[in-house]
Amino acid sequence: MQQNKEQIRVLQIVAILEAHYPQEPLMPKAHTPLEYLVATMLSAQSTDVQVNQVTIRLFKKYRTPEDYAFADPLELQQDIFRVGYYRQKTKHLQASCRMLIEEFNGQVPNSMEELIRLPGVGRKTANIVLNRVFGIVEGIAVDTHVFRISRRLGLSEERNPEKVERDLMELLPRKQWGRVNRLFIAHGRSLCTARNPQCFICPLNALCPYAAEQTLTT
Repeated sequence: MQQNKEQIRVLQIVAILEAHYPQEPLMPKAHTPLEYLVATMLSAQSTDVQVNQVTIRLFKKYRTPEDYAFADPLELQQDIFRVGYYRQKTKHLQASCRMLIEEFNGQVPNSMEELIRLPGVGRKTANIVLNRVFGIVEGIAVDTHVFRISRRLGLSEERNPEKVERDLMELLPRKQWGRVNRLFIAHGRSLCTARNPQCFICPLNALCPYAAEQTLTT
């Protein structure tokens, strides 16, 4: 299928980012499907550094869905306090783990349809779990970095993460879907930060409408 100019541009963007960020960005450390699910749920509105600090002890104490589901809520809140929004996250963790026990034989499901049924799990979390645990590429996980950079690069004008995901999926070949999340995260942490993005040294500035606007206003 013939590519249009915008599809060619986004492939150029991905290629430049791959060359600029050969190392994987820091991600929550996890080893089992349950640990990946928990870590990703905890990462909402938190940093991976904070999540990793919490999960070092958490994963030694809570090893099964039953451990989370039947824990004292106040104790679990204390155990995840440092990641923020700990009351809501405790509620979602316990409800999700109860559903894993009752409907999935204690196993983390491997489909988008089943994962997003879990309380507190949206498409972003489901995409991350599917990709990193099961090697399934169902979509593109749109976190705060992917959302911000997609809009700055003019890849989407949408304000809803799921609509941004849709736009990216239309532009990128499926084989790139799993990679673009990690590249945009690395770029969002390094140069294209929420405040004071370093457009003047960004390797994408020739392809970026936002960088062009900053040049005109300085």
